[in-house]
Amino acid sequence: MGVVVSKQMAASVLAGLLIVTAPGIGMAGSLAGSVGDKRFPPPLAMNPKDQCRMAYNAYVAAGGHSAYATTLYTRVRDLYVVCGKALNASSQQAAENAAMRNCQGGLKKWRLNTASGGCYLAASK
Repeated sequence: MGVVVSKQMAASVLAGLLIVTAPGIGMAGSLAGSVGDKRFPPPLAMNPKDQCRMAYNAYVAAGGHSAYATTLYTRVRDLYVVCGKALNASSQQAAENAAMRNCQGGLKKWRLNTASGGCYLAASK
């Protein structure tokens, strides 16, 4: 009888541990909702339909390795912000490289020069 009680007690302890740790296991696999490694606060327009704000929101919502790159905003010289994102890449480094390429591609496409010197990685995860 003592052995049965020990097995029951062990089973209930293990079940309790499983219940406590299970939520953390599910969250560990997804990066959705996480800002990740934020290097600086990106310049985001107040307009929710702004393309860079939408790109940043998509970055935060992404569940995999992602990155967000942007130009800096200099109020006196730059009247625009160019950004780039990479979502759900194979690694954080791959996402960072793709986001930087996307941002730099925007500068080339619109033939822009910025007072800040170009694109910078604002955040990655």
